[in-house]
Amino acid sequence: MNRASVPGLDGLLNRPSAAALPPVLRDALLQRWQADDADHTQAAPWPVLGDTLDALALLSADDSALLAALLFDLPWLRAGLEGLPLGSHKTAVVGLLDGLDAADQVWALHAGRDAGRNSEGLRRLLLSIIHDLRVVPILLARQLARMRAADRLPEEQRRALAQLTRDIHAPLANRLGIWQLKWELEDLAFRHLEPETYRRIAREVDETRLARERYVEHVKKVLSRELLAQGIEAEVSGRPKHIYSIWRKMQKKRLAYEQLYDIRAVRVMVKDVAACYAALGVVHSLWAPVPSEFDDYIARPKANDYRSLHTAVVGPEGRTIEVQIRSHDMHAQAELGVAAHWRYKEGSKGAEKAFDRKITWMRQLLEQSQDGSSGELAGALDAELTEDRVYALSPKDEVMDLPQGATPLDFAYHVHTMVGHRCRGAKVNGRIVPLTYRLRSGDRVEILTGKEADPRRDWLLASNGYLASNRSREKVRGWFHKLDRARNVQAGRDLLDRELKRLGLQQADLSIATRKFHADSVDDLYIQVALGDTGPHQVSRALLEAERAATQPAAPVLPRPTARRDSLGKSKFTVQGVGNLLVQLARCCQPVAGEPIVGYLTRTRGVTVHRTDCAALARLSATSPQRILPVEWGQAGSGYEVDVVVDAVDRRWLLKDITNLIAQEDAYVLDIHSDNVRNSGRAHLRLRLKVSDYGQLSNLLGKLDALPGVSDARRLG
Repeated sequence: MNRASVPGLDGLLNRPSAAALPPVLRDALLQRWQADDADHTQAAPWPVLGDTLDALALLSADDSALLAALLFDLPWLRAGLEGLPLGSHKTAVVGLLDGLDAADQVWALHAGRDAGRNSEGLRRLLLSIIHDLRVVPILLARQLARMRAADRLPEEQRRALAQLTRDIHAPLANRLGIWQLKWELEDLAFRHLEPETYRRIAREVDETRLARERYVEHVKKVLSRELLAQGIEAEVSGRPKHIYSIWRKMQKKRLAYEQLYDIRAVRVMVKDVAACYAALGVVHSLWAPVPSEFDDYIARPKANDYRSLHTAVVGPEGRTIEVQIRSHDMHAQAELGVAAHWRYKEGSKGAEKAFDRKITWMRQLLEQSQDGSSGELAGALDAELTEDRVYALSPKDEVMDLPQGATPLDFAYHVHTMVGHRCRGAKVNGRIVPLTYRLRSGDRVEILTGKEADPRRDWLLASNGYLASNRSREKVRGWFHKLDRARNVQAGRDLLDRELKRLGLQQADLSIATRKFHADSVDDLYIQVALGDTGPHQVSRALLEAERAATQPAAPVLPRPTARRDSLGKSKFTVQGVGNLLVQLARCCQPVAGEPIVGYLTRTRGVTVHRTDCAALARLSATSPQRILPVEWGQAGSGYEVDVVVDAVDRRWLLKDITNLIAQEDAYVLDIHSDNVRNSGRAHLRLRLKVSDYGQLSNLLGKLDALPGVSDARRLG
């Protein structure tokens, strides 16, 4: 590429690499530049900009990417962005500039102490806050241009720039498969960080260059002649080796330079996959292969979608030589990586869909945790590694890798177990937030701690939303495991009593639950609840199921059940032994899906469905036992009505907080009655709700009970 100084913006825009910019846009930029203060233009990094545009053109960048790269380093032009004739490209250019701004924030973090220790976290943070992944090749091209000009910088700045390149940019280029930039980024960083080692290897490479080139030329002629004789159209060329990759191989294999055989290498390019394997057969027929050095990256592509056949053979004169075989399409992918897919963005809707699929592939690829060469993106990866992640910052600019949905409390436990145990609150971006706040990538989190460790048991309940990470939950559970038995028994009793009271199950027989959850006694069951091994809602559900099984009236052998359906065609109940009778919920007990139920055949209103513990049902069954019918819940319908009572301090926004919470839980308020006693400072609310099932009701009651000022939230009846 031409490294000559660029005489201002006009010289820059006349470069062949800027040809993709529309003429009307180039004219507008020149007019803006000529009308502006010359002091700005004299300070512009023209050589760096020229190299950046050349590298982007090599990667087939579109005009939006070229313009974003240009404007980012010319801030006075960017300030007039609104006046430029961008047309449909405006949104894309603004998004790319935002991504470049975000990258600058990450570079600032890298400049902090211990940056190298957390370089993978910084790469992940960068990629999580960039929405248009075309930003990444722009960053790589810009960094390459800066590295080429690094000789003019003071040593401290030069080494910092090289370290940033080695830690962030070169691994990203590798992960994206952009080899044309990767090799040079690595070599330039190596030259500035370890100049003596770089010069020594470069000298050894140069000293053997003539003999190596003569040998490779001989191999090319022999191989080309044999491929042609076998009817295989192929291009055979020498393959350059790069200083940094040579040094890496010397370190990995613990060999001296002269012991490396793959310094000698050729590349064979053919038209398709079938020709690749045919060419491999020719190579192995000419020279004996080295079995341990064969890799089939066509059948098993690398994580960055790299595909090729690699082999090493004992060639002429008994010298080992490396051979790469690939198709022309594979070569374009290998050299340009994901940038090769920018061309899909232009054209038909089908092409845009192909581009979107590639963007999805990139996002998955970039989220992988290692730079390993043998990863298989299409494989069945562990869910913990493939789920979305959140990358938050500590006050010291450390990047914390957390699961999606993580809270400040998860963050605290990620920092240190005792920080989590002592957590009392949190600030996110300088603002106090609840511990259930969902963190986003880029959030800066400060944990507020007390002097003593005092975790809360309700942190363990998933429905309360305090912890998203199993790792954090295990740390809380471990704390309570260490408490004495009596305290755990009492804590578990309190948690379970509160749950059973909310659901009207205070009189339930807990021995049923002890058998269900393999507890030796009721006290052991309480301990399981206290430690989070068994949730209160699990116990209450088990009690309801046992009650249903015990109280379900015996029935004779009856025909196959028929399903009753609501007006939407969704089955609500399965009633044994009846035809197309009307089925409705009893208003006296208002059963909810999942609870034990039984049907009563009325004289005029079809079958009425009651809870098995309904007092009205008990009276009816005593007088007319023949009218009792077995009933089961069918598929979920449109919801079930239930009455709930909430007792709370009478405060401002109480009703708003309650109704907002109900809406967030996807339940519906059908009716509200308030029975406030004047001057008592207390509120007694009765709400009729529509919920989907028992599980939703249980979660909702738990969250209502946790609202500020609420002393009790329970089901009525």
